[in-house]
Amino acid sequence: MRTNETYTPDRLSGISAFVAAVDAGSFAGAAERLHLTRSAVAKRIGRLEARLGVRLFHRTTRSQHLTGEGQTFYQRCTKVLTELSEAEDELSAGSQTPMGKLRVTMPVHIGRQCIAPVLLALAKAHPQLRLEMAFSDSRIDLVEEGYDLAVRSGRLDDTPGLKARALGEQTMMLCASPAYLAAYGTPQTVDDLAAHECLMYGRAGNLYRWPTPMMPADGPHRLPRFILDDLIALVDAAEQGLGIACMPHWVIMRAIADGTLVRLLPQIRTPGTPLHLVWPDTRHPSPKLRAAIDTLVSAAPALLGMPPTA
Repeated sequence: MRTNETYTPDRLSGISAFVAAVDAGSFAGAAERLHLTRSAVAKRIGRLEARLGVRLFHRTTRSQHLTGEGQTFYQRCTKVLTELSEAEDELSAGSQTPMGKLRVTMPVHIGRQCIAPVLLALAKAHPQLRLEMAFSDSRIDLVEEGYDLAVRSGRLDDTPGLKARALGEQTMMLCASPAYLAAYGTPQTVDDLAAHECLMYGRAGNLYRWPTPMMPADGPHRLPRFILDDLIALVDAAEQGLGIACMPHWVIMRAIADGTLVRLLPQIRTPGTPLHLVWPDTRHPSPKLRAAIDTLVSAAPALLGMPPTA
């Protein structure tokens, strides 16, 4: 019978490197996740294979894939690492102080402008909390990528093993610069928009049309001259007087407050795009996760720039 003395830190580091290599699909990917060199990951996995007396990977110069023994070992290892993580959460749950590393993924623009400042303030208030924030508009697999929390824009998929909490809605607004309105007039109705230059958001060949209540019945009378796939660039174009834009309130609220943009047709309201927090479902959420969720939910009205309902 083996004793616990055989389970040394080196043994655990080898297991962590092995699991990371499988999840990332390469030693290089595992090295990036573990903040190690590729050779360090290879050495740890090599020592692990020598200790076990089996090959865990079939490796060639171009690819690697698990052996049968490697697949079996991977399934057991992921269970062990999950149990260790849950054990740490249970222990840390005894303390209400947020501590340790919190990994959060979020969309680029709303993350930079709205989410990151709130989390940085939380970390400043709790010196034992370490933050790792990733900014990406792609939907990342939280469990596979090892993230504690995600900010998701749009409708949520019904994904097993995840919990969610609503942050609020992103309300769309029409706006233009004072110079544009002085030159071309201020639209008084939705149908008036048909005669104006419309700045459009588009990505990967797809043009994102304005919400129906904000679109003239017969559409614009001209093809859009400007199509941009970046919200900040869209704000710049509107501020330079190139046309009328339709954007979430949180994107333009500073420009409206500064007077560089003017809100148009405020009487028109559209259903907002929902914003959620999503995290892996655990029996004992850690204090760091609870603190991040509660803080962001509390800050939601301000960070989204939610306009008055009346």
